Amino acid sequence: MSRWEIRLAIALIGVVFTGGMISTAQAAPVKAAVEVSAVEVLATLAVKGRAPKTGYARSEFGQRWADVDRNGCDTRNDILKRDLIEIIFKEKTRNCVVLSGILADRYSGETINFVRGNITSMEVQIDHVVALSNSWQTGAFNLTLAQRTALANDPMNLFAVKGRLNAQKRDGDAATWLPPLKKFRCAYVAQQIAVKVKYSLWVTPPEKDAMTRILNTCPKQVLPEK
Repeated sequence: MSRWEIRLAIALIGVVFTGGMISTAQAAPVKAAVEVSAVEVLATLAVKGRAPKTGYARSEFGQRWADVDRNGCDTRNDILKRDLIEIIFKEKTRNCVVLSGILADRYSGETINFVRGNITSMEVQIDHVVALSNSWQTGAFNLTLAQRTALANDPMNLFAVKGRLNAQKRDGDAATWLPPLKKFRCAYVAQQIAVKVKYSLWVTPPEKDAMTRILNTCPKQVLPEK
């Protein structure tokens, strides 16, 4: 597949490019005409060293867990609703605030009970697949505030996961942290690549080497559609 075909295929799964930079406009979901190989897309990403962390702050990515899609629920609850089963909602929140549910954790393979509370909520956390500080050091500092807010709240870049693993990962990239559940690593790396290309981020040499090593075990791995 040529680079043009790869870029076209990415556009068909909802990524809008304008002069090499993503647009924050909401594209209508379109079924991809072709599956996009994670290996081929990785080859199109720029490779550079990490930029300085200077200027990074969580506030540079907008309001924490904003309601960017204006559905009345914040992003955290949207992801909990997407990733949990057997959900119980808080009354009179129009099925928005998740009180409890069960998570089949992608990162560990464990089944985790989620119960909302000051302490118990920490058992299930929302992970940024491409960590925000990592994204800052690989190009997000060049994005607008609106684009960074989109990145921080993009369902493509968010998983509900075991809290301790999210804390363990911190701002690690594929070279420094991978999910302990080995059978999920190919999908995890493909998810990171999809986010990186969507927001015009680069990869570092060790990061690309780690991604390549993982994808060598699953050469047919494709990018996620969302």
